[in-house]
Amino acid sequence: MSKVLSKEDVIQLYQRHERQWGIINGAEMLTWDSFPWPMFKRPTSPEDITTVAIGAYVLSPHYPGDKVGKDRIKEHIRRWHPDRFETKLLPKVVEGDQERVKEAAGVVARGLNELLTRSNSVFG
Repeated sequence: MSKVLSKEDVIQLYQRHERQWGIINGAEMLTWDSFPWPMFKRPTSPEDITTVAIGAYVLSPHYPGDKVGKDRIKEHIRRWHPDRFETKLLPKVVEGDQERVKEAAGVVARGLNELLTRSNSVFG
């Protein structure tokens, strides 16, 4: 059973993830564990990543800043979009993790796009 995160835990997780993005962009070599997967519970495989879990993370009331949910989703789509991800970040991933990272990033991008579609139909 996983521990329920407190508000402070959630805020610290967001801060840690922002730091990780800063490190990733300047890193020469990356692994599965280098990535701040947009979920509260760290996935161990692409199968662990769900749209529901991504939505809980991106749309949390404790998310930093004052952006509305739709803008948060768009911000994450920019980070995880396959065109950017597969040209800028995937080449830095060690060979043994590349396939898994590529698959998981694709799952994240599709989940975010699904959330954006839902937010467009809700908020029009």
